[in-house]
Amino acid sequence: MPVLSDVIAALDGLWPRALAEGWDAVGPVCGDPDAEVTRVLFAVDPVQEIADEAVALGADLLVTHHPLYLRGTTTVAADTFKGRVVHTLIRAGVALHVAHTNADRADPGVSDALAAALGLRVTGPLVPDPADPAGRRGLGRICEPDGPLDLASLSALAARRLPATVQGIRATGPADLPIRTVAVCGGSGDSLFDAVRAAGVDAFLTADLRHHPVSEAREHSPLVLVDAAHWATESPWCVQAAAQLDALSEQAGWGLRTHVSQRVTDPWLIHRPSPPTAP
Repeated sequence: MPVLSDVIAALDGLWPRALAEGWDAVGPVCGDPDAEVTRVLFAVDPVQEIADEAVALGADLLVTHHPLYLRGTTTVAADTFKGRVVHTLIRAGVALHVAHTNADRADPGVSDALAAALGLRVTGPLVPDPADPAGRRGLGRICEPDGPLDLASLSALAARRLPATVQGIRATGPADLPIRTVAVCGGSGDSLFDAVRAAGVDAFLTADLRHHPVSEAREHSPLVLVDAAHWATESPWCVQAAAQLDALSEQAGWGLRTHVSQRVTDPWLIHRPSPPTAP
């Protein structure tokens, strides 16, 4: 069986740490490089619920998309919730590895998995990585559907294909606009509106869209916007990532067992629409 350092080297080949944003915190968080790895769990969030799942599963390695310590820390004491996650994992011999914005930019990356979940064909990155001569890496993806969609059908597609969350799907834009090109970005994407407009796509599907960027985008040009829950847009990456590691494991003869958490770690629990306004 491989040891942790072997598996981490394989993961770094899939999602090179050099692709991560400068502010990001990716790579190993805890774990013994010489410990054997037989079982790996993939999840979006390194929260206590997921740490407990990794322990119950008997995993040796937990791979998450979101960092545990994004802004650094001075303590891993177990009286903090993040420290408790670290103690839970170390006591059970579970390593933690993070692939965040490096997985966003990789080929294939988070937005490729999102496009695949929606049944969209990727034609290229929304924001290409200038260091990639093949022109495949970068943030977001530009996609084409099998046939023209519209506001109602694209939002219905997202609701049907993405994991269910309390937020569900929000959408806005011209109801009768034929959608032949769609930009997608797993996770928070409202910083990419300039790139979306420059790409000339008909629709943009992402997460965490805020009031002012959406309001300005609607005024700027006809564009269908679909806003899903952050967790829901990144969850498909876990399936893709597990399949990638499975392929490497088979090539190396490792016999790793990979698992994808089915736990919904989207933080919202209740959504109540406003009552209709009286005439």
